Amino acid sequence: MMIRKQDNWGFLIVWQFRVRPPMKRSFLHAYGNAGEWVRFFSQDRHYIGTELTHDLKTPGTYLTLDFWTSERAYENFKRRNAAGYETIDAKCEALTESEREIGRYLRVRQKN
Repeated sequence: MMIRKQDNWGFLIVWQFRVRPPMKRSFLHAYGNAGEWVRFFSQDRHYIGTELTHDLKTPGTYLTLDFWTSERAYENFKRRNAAGYETIDAKCEALTESEREIGRYLRVRQKN
């Protein structure tokens, strides 16, 4: 569920997950394009969308790419919705062997 046009993004946060093999279906349900995280983030008008990618060389490894209008918008959402964020995060913890933030990226806009 890519809610808004991808061109509008200004901030990207990337997470890497190593999924427990028996939890793959549940992981895809929670982190996929119509999953719990997307529905949660979609409450905010500054959320652009999420893409879930799968590593072809390392089975069970996924990246989520969360697109926001700005880092400030993401941080404000997270702060305002801390309880909901923590609830979903705790619920999803059992799905993975590991989770780590890969990085936070600002979009480079060049003028011609």
